[in-house]
Amino acid sequence: MSLDRVDGLDKLSGKSAFVDDLTVPGCLFGGTIRSPVARGRIRKIHFSTAVDWSDFVIVDHRDIPGSNEVALIESDQPALASTNVRHLHEPVLLLAHSKLHRLREGLRSIRVEIEAAPPLFDVEAQPTKEMLQHGSDNVFKRIDIRKGDPASVFAKASRVIEGTYRTGSQEHVYLETQGMIAHQEGETLVVRGSMQCPYYILDALTIAFDRPKERFRVIQCPLGGGFGGKEEYPSVVAIHAALLAEKAGRPVKIIYDRQEDMAVTTKRHPSRVRHRTAVDDDGIILAMEIDILFDGGAYVTLSPVVLSRGTLHATGPYRCDHVHVHGEAKLTNSPPYGAFRGFGAPQTLFAIERHMDVIARDLGLDPGELRRRNLLCQGDTLATGQKVQDGVDLTALLARGEELAGVSLATQEYAAFNRSHPYLRRGVGRATFYHGAGFTGSGETHLASEVWVEGLADGRVRLLTAQTDMGQGTMTILAQIAGETLSVDPRSIEVVTPDTSLVPNSGPTVASRTAMVVGKLIEDGCRELQRILDSGSGPPSGKDFQNALELHHRENPGDLLRVSRSYQTPPGQNWDEVSYQGDAYACYSWAAHLAHVEVDLRTFQVRVTDYVALQEVGRVLNEVLARGQIQGGVAQGLGWTLLEEVILENGAMKNHQMMNYIIPGSGDLSPIRVFFEEIPSPSGPGGAKGIGELPLDGPAPAIINAVCHALSASIREIPLTPEVLMEFLGGKE
Repeated sequence: MSLDRVDGLDKLSGKSAFVDDLTVPGCLFGGTIRSPVARGRIRKIHFSTAVDWSDFVIVDHRDIPGSNEVALIESDQPALASTNVRHLHEPVLLLAHSKLHRLREGLRSIRVEIEAAPPLFDVEAQPTKEMLQHGSDNVFKRIDIRKGDPASVFAKASRVIEGTYRTGSQEHVYLETQGMIAHQEGETLVVRGSMQCPYYILDALTIAFDRPKERFRVIQCPLGGGFGGKEEYPSVVAIHAALLAEKAGRPVKIIYDRQEDMAVTTKRHPSRVRHRTAVDDDGIILAMEIDILFDGGAYVTLSPVVLSRGTLHATGPYRCDHVHVHGEAKLTNSPPYGAFRGFGAPQTLFAIERHMDVIARDLGLDPGELRRRNLLCQGDTLATGQKVQDGVDLTALLARGEELAGVSLATQEYAAFNRSHPYLRRGVGRATFYHGAGFTGSGETHLASEVWVEGLADGRVRLLTAQTDMGQGTMTILAQIAGETLSVDPRSIEVVTPDTSLVPNSGPTVASRTAMVVGKLIEDGCRELQRILDSGSGPPSGKDFQNALELHHRENPGDLLRVSRSYQTPPGQNWDEVSYQGDAYACYSWAAHLAHVEVDLRTFQVRVTDYVALQEVGRVLNEVLARGQIQGGVAQGLGWTLLEEVILENGAMKNHQMMNYIIPGSGDLSPIRVFFEEIPSPSGPGGAKGIGELPLDGPAPAIINAVCHALSASIREIPLTPEVLMEFLGGKE
């Protein structure tokens, strides 16, 4: 079933009020004064005498009632710099004014004087003593995953193949920029805005203001895109708006313009991944050594958990009894890197999938055949010791993908074409990969997510969760899950807008967990509601359910018929956070993506001519939304691969305008042909698994493998812009 989006008409008609659409009487406009250098000590803040500052609201670190920190994994990031700055554009001072043009004048009329210190921009460089800013080595997180005895295998291996692979950063380019409004309602400080995780913001406010959670209310406005960029960063904007509103005694709105948003917010972590692989003459992988390095930027933010997912996916969907994966996320004086769709897995999956083609070329094997000889089978174990037992036949999945993409015929035709054409080259590439759904390891257990399902007196059902709809269709999917479980019209299901004063903490809207984890809790809650209303003839459904619900309320007037469901660790799932052994995820989604490309040796442009995306996702809940997720993820992955180059100057994004940061347009996209396989999983509602991040894992390796096939080359870094390809080829052709 593909239920129409429940919020579709409001967004299409313009009825939906995004945060910048909201008008609050007496509202001031807020803005941020930022560091002009990447690292140093604040000496003085200069206010121009040409401006009358008496009608401005000015906030610095001394106005923070509680702890000067943005609460997340660690407490190292200040809400406002007090003595030192660690990156260009770090927030130092806040301003607010009733007129936007006066605010802009004020922002231009303040200068932060800083005694500069040596910055560190190269994550691979060994820091000198004066460049140490976190611990004894600038390392935010180290992770080691070990299986078997790879050292002994390498010592006697006849073939060892090595490769180093690098990926660049990526800007989210959500349609709606960061924005928050803060105002006081009695004793409660209310924050509304564009966010993925209302309870993250609630936690951050309680620490920055040193007040109980009951003194705050966080409400999600309709959200114009997130992709991870509105996971942790909105806490910064929320704290800033709240500080200004409290000092002003009036509402304050902070809306970033596009240039500020691109310059200062988090981005995808750049990476360097080294592979060392022992194989036999038949291409069977005997041992893997993988070394991962992520640039974390100036503060910890989410780097440890991004690195965690990256290391856990680094070996790809391949069988190997002897593995050592070592991962590090380290400090540089760039603005902090953070959550981005895929959350570390795209970086390491690019490396392993490129490396598989490098191995195939070294052995003279077809890349598909090499994969078939090494793909995981049921009963095999991953590097963490987790057993594969979800019934997916990866060899058959790859074979179907190759058939859908016409790989066999294309390979022959392209060989002939490339021999004859003076300047065009064609190729086909593949990637086989997986993505763990939900929080890593015991993360879901620690979250203990809770949902409420309420039966109303008029026979309708109301769902209360903290899950946000950022355009992916959360409200529609959750209503559909409840409707199907109860056999009622999903359009009669009310999904409450996330508001921390109304809904329980069902965890953040991240990690491909909403439909699977939260949806499963809703499914269970609906079934419990049916059991409560069972009069002895079995759980009611459809019209019988609605009649039973109305009868219950007539017989129990004023009763709040609410069912609460909390996450419980599945039986047999175990995880050791120290050794990184056990069941890293409740289940995985699997995929085979194949790309056809054409390379123009005159312009050095790469054009994707056809793209096949085949994925096994348990059960497809809403085919229209699922296809949209896959196609959108592929498009975003194509941009990361071929177009989106984040150019850094003093550690921060220099090309922070849409005119010189190029994302894919409709003319850059080939047909994206989407196919599904469905093997229901017990982890999700109706057997569904996570789907949101999976499609971004495959495009980079599939496309670059196709380019390498077309050019008989070995490219190991993205983004592959025309300038990069021209330099790589040396202009010879």
